[in-house]
Amino acid sequence: MCPEINLFGLNIDMYTVWFIVGVILCLVFTIIAMKKTGYSRSASDTIIIIGILAIMFGLLSAILFQAFYDFINDPSAGFKINGGMTFIGGLIGGVVAFLGLYFLYVYAINPKLKDNNFFKSDMNKGVWYLVRIAPISITIAHGFGRIGCLFAGCCHGKETDAWYGIYSNNAGTNVVPLQLYEAIFLFVLTAVLILMLFKFKSKDTMAIYLVSYGIWRFIIEFFRADYRGSFIPGLSPSQFWSIIMVIGGIAVFFIYRYFDNKIENKQKEMQSE
Repeated sequence: MCPEINLFGLNIDMYTVWFIVGVILCLVFTIIAMKKTGYSRSASDTIIIIGILAIMFGLLSAILFQAFYDFINDPSAGFKINGGMTFIGGLIGGVVAFLGLYFLYVYAINPKLKDNNFFKSDMNKGVWYLVRIAPISITIAHGFGRIGCLFAGCCHGKETDAWYGIYSNNAGTNVVPLQLYEAIFLFVLTAVLILMLFKFKSKDTMAIYLVSYGIWRFIIEFFRADYRGSFIPGLSPSQFWSIIMVIGGIAVFFIYRYFDNKIENKQKEMQSE
């Protein structure tokens, strides 16, 4: 059973605790990063509110994706919500929700922010620069979430008798602690992306995140032992989306540079006028 703590009379399992810690630190980093990169207070506050709503939608999306995989695996059982979640499903839903809410706010709720730059849309520095910050926020939340998975006993690796094995309630035996390995990978990736963004002023943090995590996730799926449904024969659902992430990361690298050059040239033209 997942350990619990008592907080103000409520028993909260450790998975929830680590998930909340991850979300809080994710938001704190995002606020600091936006301040450090020149976002105004009003823009930062609005973006954080949109981000919180997107996280909530991402949780719902993670649950729905897993329910869909379960339905594909066994249609006779019907479409049921059993509480299971998949990270990549949550990531997709969260990103879609954030972009949808962001542009809804800029172009419908508060259209006075709109200018001629679609990617900036004024919101101070706009969504275009958030593309550099967002992957770091994601890896922070995801890393702490994986620690929560370790306590919950989900997302574990195969059975092992080795010294590094950890007992899993779900498996009923000692397993490879893939959750811990993934948390370490995500924290290392977080450090690398922070270094690239703030020290080397890199524009490619999103591309690096998508490609590196996509490759990592594709590989560790071979060592996962918790069945989460099927999607395409020979591939787990996460492996399918991992391939999409890698392809998307390569595409983002070229697309971002193309539009970034156009935006920089336009800004130079406006400054010279």
